[in-house]
Amino acid sequence: MAVAIAVTRERREGEPRTAATPDTVKKLTALGASVLVEAGAGLGSSIPDADYEAAGARIAKDSSAVLSKADILLKVRGPTAQEISALKPGAIVVALLDAYREKDTVQAMAKANVTAFAMEFVPRISRAQVMDALSSQANLAGYRAVIEAAHTYGRAFPMMMTAAGTVAPAKVFVMGAGVAGCQAIATARRLGAVVSATDVRPAAKEQVESLGAKFVAVEDEEFKAAETAGGYAKQMSAEYQAKQAALTATHITKQDVVITTALIPGRPAPRLISAAHVASMKPGSVLVDLAVEAGGNVEGSKPGEVVKTANGASIVGWSNLPGRIAADASALYAKNLLAFVGLLVKDEALALDLEDEILKAAVVTHGGAVVHEGVKG
Repeated sequence: MAVAIAVTRERREGEPRTAATPDTVKKLTALGASVLVEAGAGLGSSIPDADYEAAGARIAKDSSAVLSKADILLKVRGPTAQEISALKPGAIVVALLDAYREKDTVQAMAKANVTAFAMEFVPRISRAQVMDALSSQANLAGYRAVIEAAHTYGRAFPMMMTAAGTVAPAKVFVMGAGVAGCQAIATARRLGAVVSATDVRPAAKEQVESLGAKFVAVEDEEFKAAETAGGYAKQMSAEYQAKQAALTATHITKQDVVITTALIPGRPAPRLISAAHVASMKPGSVLVDLAVEAGGNVEGSKPGEVVKTANGASIVGWSNLPGRIAADASALYAKNLLAFVGLLVKDEALALDLEDEILKAAVVTHGGAVVHEGVKG
């Protein structure tokens, strides 16, 4: 009997993305799976039900009917309590679970004897690159952050020389040169801004400069050792943070736009910009906080809001920036999931090998228990 893969409509507020596209449906069926899609699952990404049907999926109006038959449930965000209760014991869930914060969802899946994989835990190794959902979504978030900044800024980004005078280019400062930050740098440069950037990882300097931006950082001994084996930024000491804050304070007063992207897995986002920093900025300046859902890099940022400050600056705290480019975000994420499902389905049957290094790193619940060391507590 074919492996049944289900895709339901996303029920988390403000989530327009979907976990499958007609293209990935075709490839999932080629693996020998049957694909069931809840009606309306793709509408937020401009995918009508008819396109899924044409690709080989079956459309179901009732989500519980889809879930009860599912061997594998593919989601963007973690399933709701109602969805978990409708799954059969032993079913597999693959999603961006936000497992460090969504503890209730994780516990509910363990209690329901569901095997859950968190796409955010896919290791950063060569064979898993095609499954790296964090990177695929961060890329779009970095791009969209600049678009949102330009919209809110209300002035031109590039230098413009006209008969009536010259428009000066915008000065954009990007804090954090990971995937999102590098895309923000590249996008701001393409729009003609003068760009500078900072990061605590030494390797970021070359990346920033290769994109045509100026690198700004306190380059001391701690800076030289500020990267984990997995390529993430380490938590910096209070002393380093103070020195970096002083450098930031002098640099930020000259900027028109600041984009912050700093996240540390499993911890609140580091506070990079204080209220005093914000107050030092020019009227009309813009700050975009990509870490707003994890506590925020910018003091005063609020999820889902644009905060106007007393000095005339704007702090943009839109949640789910990839969701603001839902069609592209869904297409990339669905391909990440397709590659991951290839580890779960072999010879047209489920083949769950938890000794596989990717599956072992990504599994959160299995056999009625929470099994991921970082999430257990």
